[in-house]
Amino acid sequence: MTDELLSPKRVEELYGFKAGTLANWRWIGTGPDYIKTSPQRSGRIRYKRSAVEAWLNERTVSGGQAA
Repeated sequence: MTDELLSPKRVEELYGFKAGTLANWRWIGTGPDYIKTSPQRSGRIRYKRSAVEAWLNERTVSGGQAA
């Protein structure tokens, strides 16, 4: 079973995080894990759907817990 690879635009469509916000998170080292297809500046960015889901699950707060 393969994990779906999502472009930043597709992450935006599915989860509502703007592509620019994702870029900022990459720059400061937060946000979901990502894949860069080549080390050059032109390397395309992809996110595994499972990485985005795991990142969201890590930040899910149950009712009554202080953040």
